[in-house]
Amino acid sequence: MLGTEKRELLRSLPAVDAVLRMPAARTLVSRHGTKATTATVREVLERAREEILAGKVPDSSEEAVIVVAEKILSGRGLRRVVNATGVILHTNLGRSVLSERAVEAAITAATSYSNLEYDLNAGDRGSRYDHAVPLLKELTGAEDALVVNNCAAATLLALSAVVAEASDAPGEPEVIVSRGQLIEIGGGFRIPEVLALSGAQLREVGTTNRTRLSDYERAMNEDTRAILWVHPSNFEIQGFTESAGVAELVSLGLPVVADVGSGALLPISDEPKVESAVRDGAALTLFSGDKLLGGPQAGIAVGETRLIGAMRRHPLARALRADKVCLAALEATLTAYLEGTAREELPTLKMLHASAEEMKEKADLLAKEIALTAPNLAVDVAPSVARSGGGTLPLHEIPSYAVRLVDETGDADAVAEKLRSADPPVVGRVGERRIWLDVRTLLDGDEETIIQAVSTYLG
Repeated sequence: MLGTEKRELLRSLPAVDAVLRMPAARTLVSRHGTKATTATVREVLERAREEILAGKVPDSSEEAVIVVAEKILSGRGLRRVVNATGVILHTNLGRSVLSERAVEAAITAATSYSNLEYDLNAGDRGSRYDHAVPLLKELTGAEDALVVNNCAAATLLALSAVVAEASDAPGEPEVIVSRGQLIEIGGGFRIPEVLALSGAQLREVGTTNRTRLSDYERAMNEDTRAILWVHPSNFEIQGFTESAGVAELVSLGLPVVADVGSGALLPISDEPKVESAVRDGAALTLFSGDKLLGGPQAGIAVGETRLIGAMRRHPLARALRADKVCLAALEATLTAYLEGTAREELPTLKMLHASAEEMKEKADLLAKEIALTAPNLAVDVAPSVARSGGGTLPLHEIPSYAVRLVDETGDADAVAEKLRSADPPVVGRVGERRIWLDVRTLLDGDEETIIQAVSTYLG
């Protein structure tokens, strides 16, 4: 049974209507709508009830409910954030940041008419699938190319097209893949499930850590349509390992579909380059536009004209196609590679290749400004380790520097929460009872934003 104090606290909770009559609530309604505001107020009151039943005494005044509701609502919707985590391709924070040239191209495509599906020379209907193709052929050495909305879509479409091309053959179509490459990445994207959706039967070979060429060879039969090679982009197996590369698999005479994942067009660590897979003879090479390529979210397939054509004709192609804004930004990004200016233009590549000395200088300047703005904070600079993230180079560490903050309470989580409540939010990482603001992932102007957030919420 409820005690007297709990019953009194529950009775003291304000009614939803009473909260919504507050002037501040009307402001929330004007910004977020009646339904969203009402639902959020109910959510806050329900949380207060649960806290009371758990023996806590929350501030449940009408004003307090509005403050919490406003915080919840302000965290919804797509907003700019400052990435101070040191993870360059942070999946949760949107991965690649577009170059100025790509942004300008995207704005032009979004705010004006374009020749998206119009042939200017013929004066007749064209194809959106032709855009970016010449650039991709030039940069990768492939016969043909196709752009869809992400790499998972490219993988599904590629396998579906391979199966459809052999639809007249007897037997159930099979695709061979190493057990060590049956990966799952973000969002529950699993290779076995993609194979099933494509209509292909999965034929696993080898073991988790060792798959030899002979394993593939023994698995081949009259129903085999292709070999799938998948780069394990978000993990690495170490120790007693063995695997067959694309060139070895091509020697078996079957089409090899190579999912290289990251879209590296320039050398970085041991990440597989797209051009290398094409040169090794992969029938189709699949990769992302918003990872190491440094462009918009896109799935790109390059390879043999026959199979790229089959992908274009497949019924799934329309459902998975890229839109005009994506295509415009991708063309601009690829042009930077062709002109040899990618490392200087693309934020992703600039962050990956900036020196540790540059980061130290940047961190020292930011720490000095923060110390002047909020003298109550303990501020220092420490060596940090940044990462590429986004399913690339899982063990690759990038030397960096971070500004570390802690207030007089020593509660780093509370400091991090306050910075996330800023506008725009500042997202760092917590460790060693401090919040770390890694400067490698800061964009131009982010330092000023951090100083303003510190002044407002921690000063």
